[in-house]
Amino acid sequence: MKNLIVTADDFGGSTAVNAAVEQAHRHGILTAASLMVAGEAAEDAIIRARHLPTLGVGLHLVLVEGRPVLPAQKIPDLVDASGHFRTNMALAGANFFFRRHVRDQLAAEIEAQFAAFHATGLPLDHVNAHKHFHLHPTIAGLILSIGRRYGLAAARAPVEPIDLLSKIEPVSNGLAGRIAAPYARSVAARFRGAGLAVPDRVLGLAWSGHMTRDRVAGLVEHLPHGLTELYCHPATEDAYPGSAPGYAYRAELAALLDPSIKAAILGSGIRLGRFADFPIATGST
Repeated sequence: MKNLIVTADDFGGSTAVNAAVEQAHRHGILTAASLMVAGEAAEDAIIRARHLPTLGVGLHLVLVEGRPVLPAQKIPDLVDASGHFRTNMALAGANFFFRRHVRDQLAAEIEAQFAAFHATGLPLDHVNAHKHFHLHPTIAGLILSIGRRYGLAAARAPVEPIDLLSKIEPVSNGLAGRIAAPYARSVAARFRGAGLAVPDRVLGLAWSGHMTRDRVAGLVEHLPHGLTELYCHPATEDAYPGSAPGYAYRAELAALLDPSIKAAILGSGIRLGRFADFPIATGST
């Protein structure tokens, strides 16, 4: 069977994102969204989510390029002078791995973000991390140990099959992709070994911010058997506070709302759902 989860990241980052999530779920193919609990528009996102009971809302763990839940003085090694997370992921990752007191601060912040999500009263559908920072083994381990206490049952492991993308248009796996791929496969195995539901593959990395109508339609046409997560970044505006330069947010929203794509999914027998609708993943990758 072909099963598909369609996820929007950065839910709560802006009202432009939140409005797009609501539109794409009510009228399009979006089935899940990942919430930034300390995002600028988190409260607006939570209110919308409470009126969308069939939307699978998960935790979009933010540990880079965003605001923490904890006060800056409690996590001084994670934030800069402005109180925001540092942007150098390589340096942050080294500190997480080699410095015990930094790991303790990291664990406290991850716990705080899980607790903040729990306080919303929304069921925890899944977890992933901003910029895929959960590929870091220390962060992955903390997600598992802390997430268990909050009912964590599913997670993203960004293993993207380049051969599938190449059926739609020529694409090459750049240096960043080649470096990340072994970590993604390792995290997938680790999460599955801990009993989490993990999609067999994830689509949205190589074309991040540019999941256009033709690309989404092509991926739907060539969708393999098993469980696939297609993630995207829809918004009602292409530029908003915190947006990524060059991202085609409105084009991604249009793809999710395109009636021909929805018809193709329904006509091909693809089953759409949340992570919670697919509690067992086979792990074919």
